[in-house]
Amino acid sequence: MKRLLTIAFTIVLAFVVTTGFSQISKKQIKKNNKQMAKYKGNKNSFTSQKRYYYIGAGINAMNYFGDIAPKSNIFSTKIGFTRPGFSGAFGYRIGPRYTLQASLSYGRLQSDDNTAADPQGDVSKFRYVRNLHFRNDIWEMAVVGIFDLFQNQGSYLSRVQITPYALIGIAGFHHNPKAIAPETANNQQQTPLAEAGQWVALRPLGTEGQYADLDPTDANYGIKPYSLWQMSIPFGLGARYRLGEALDISFDITFRWLFTDYIDDISRNYVDLGVLDGDLAKAMSDRSQESVAAKTGNTRDLSAWPAVTYTGRDGQVYSVTNGFGSEHPSNKRGGASDNDIYYVTSIKISYILGSSFRRAKFR
Repeated sequence: MKRLLTIAFTIVLAFVVTTGFSQISKKQIKKNNKQMAKYKGNKNSFTSQKRYYYIGAGINAMNYFGDIAPKSNIFSTKIGFTRPGFSGAFGYRIGPRYTLQASLSYGRLQSDDNTAADPQGDVSKFRYVRNLHFRNDIWEMAVVGIFDLFQNQGSYLSRVQITPYALIGIAGFHHNPKAIAPETANNQQQTPLAEAGQWVALRPLGTEGQYADLDPTDANYGIKPYSLWQMSIPFGLGARYRLGEALDISFDITFRWLFTDYIDDISRNYVDLGVLDGDLAKAMSDRSQESVAAKTGNTRDLSAWPAVTYTGRDGQVYSVTNGFGSEHPSNKRGGASDNDIYYVTSIKISYILGSSFRRAKFR
């Protein structure tokens, strides 16, 4: 009898324990099922095997909008001033839509009042009389983020044929505006210039009084020399076309938002020529009475713009056009309210390097 009671007690205890664990297991399974229902998968699915580097090389063209533009329109430029440049790039694909790219590029900006300005226009005729010109060689280093319209969750092998993209970043560049010196100075003696016909750097001359001892009442009082090293914000649109398994060609147009108004050496007012240092600086500051345009060699019609003379602060007599080449708040040499802009049109060939992804092999 005692043995039967022991066996019965053991059976009951086993049943209770088993039932308890069964209830716990059911609760745990239900909890696990809820967690599995909420699971969205690994968010970082773009693994290192899908990332890759590339190198590229291309040709570009730089165009300028500033104080020597045909019209006061951001897209106003003269195609005849366009010159070819070149660029090299190194990029890293970091996501299904995202690429980080560093580039080095060279290009030339240039413009000329004599050909860009309409001598009969209500506003442009004043730029024609001003008769300034420049060229500027730009060396730029940029880092940009590229954002593809179509994402690619796979490797480079599964990228689509055509991918539109946008880009934005930061850049640093070196520039050095220059112009051709005229035959003579614009003083009363018309002193011949040793630099006549040569391209001369404009910043060291201080054409707007950057190195002069200006009076507090002068329009340009407090002006400082501008830096030849500048920053910009590049942004633009483009499209990339797949040429082969590891080869792409891309085309884009990117604007450079600048923090300087001196890409063309023009920004503020004329100064009294007598405060400038040397005949070359005076000649490059005001060119309103030159009978021949230095860059093009075109004869200029100034019959409607007679010369006036004034005695400068250095005691010399200068011949200028009324409203040009002398100190006065309304004698504007450029428009200081807006910085210059340039934009770059480029075509680039890119080659994809050393991806760790390999195509699967089947027998």
